[in-house]
Amino acid sequence: MNMSYDKNVRLMKGNEALAEAAIRAEIDGYFGYPITPQSEILEYLSKNFNEEDGVVLQAESEIAAINMVFGAAGSGKRVMTSTSSPGMSLMLEGVSYIAAAQLPCLLVNISRGGPGLGTIQPSQADYFQSTKGGGHGDYRLIVLAPNSVQEMADFVFDAIYLAEKYRNPALILSDGTLGQMMEKVRLPEKGSLPKFIPDWAAKGKRKDKERNIILTSAVDPAVMENLNKELQKKYALLQSEVRYELNEIEDAQILIVAFGLSARICNKAQEIVKEKGVSVGLLRPITLYPFPSDTITKLSKKVQAILVVELNAGQMVEDVKLAVNGNCPVHFYGRMGGELPTPEEIYFELKKIIDEQSIEK
Repeated sequence: MNMSYDKNVRLMKGNEALAEAAIRAEIDGYFGYPITPQSEILEYLSKNFNEEDGVVLQAESEIAAINMVFGAAGSGKRVMTSTSSPGMSLMLEGVSYIAAAQLPCLLVNISRGGPGLGTIQPSQADYFQSTKGGGHGDYRLIVLAPNSVQEMADFVFDAIYLAEKYRNPALILSDGTLGQMMEKVRLPEKGSLPKFIPDWAAKGKRKDKERNIILTSAVDPAVMENLNKELQKKYALLQSEVRYELNEIEDAQILIVAFGLSARICNKAQEIVKEKGVSVGLLRPITLYPFPSDTITKLSKKVQAILVVELNAGQMVEDVKLAVNGNCPVHFYGRMGGELPTPEEIYFELKKIIDEQSIEK
């Protein structure tokens, strides 16, 4: 029997697929600190990264790690870090500095239940932290939310591409389940993400070139305001990069809005409701920033109700309500602390909406 082996197709954990994709994206360096449920990223890179191509370093803390990312990104290197919720909180001052310096880098948050130390189970309670800045100042991150092991790998390439295109840190916001679960994944080809030597990188004075200094602040408030205006123009341009997925929205009476792992669970709930004779659509934001507000606004004028499902106490639902702007009722269902909803739970929430609003079957 003639059997061919595809080296790009593997059965992998989400964390490992993400780490392998980072190698294939030809990162120059990884700086991080172990914290569950994302420690496999550091472990995988430590074992498999070619030292001739760069460095993998376990820093003494998350604060040290993000400042190493800051320095390496400032020198024009393609670098990344990964952590979980409390670790990301420690990194946020450095993230704000990186955003102010307009440096590209890849950040990964494999979220756990919180607040506080919380649990190592999955959560989406870092939505506010990720999409509203998190650290100090008027800055934004590019935020992508995968819902499969395949996207854990794919979004590494997407996030780095967007980070370098807009000179801005990009964040992959995932969770403990996606980090630990195993699925078949087709890994991206090494060398398919172009690399270049940026002309903005920090460098010393040479005979034929002036030195280039990267700054994150200014004593003069007028100069600092101009820096902020420049950032806001960039964030406005980012709106052209909004990404989302639509499922069965034609003739939908109710629209579910969910991201990441929650969206996968909602897919099954859709099937259950469909059997009962009610048409339910699903919008999955892929970029949490920029957020698909315009699309939600349009759909809110066509459906009778919207249900937002999240693994938190209600965070993305605020952005959905802003986009809907009163066009239809917006309902929320969430689980917290690492607990996952079942498709049946979501079905019963949809049934409540159907009964309360007398939506015809």
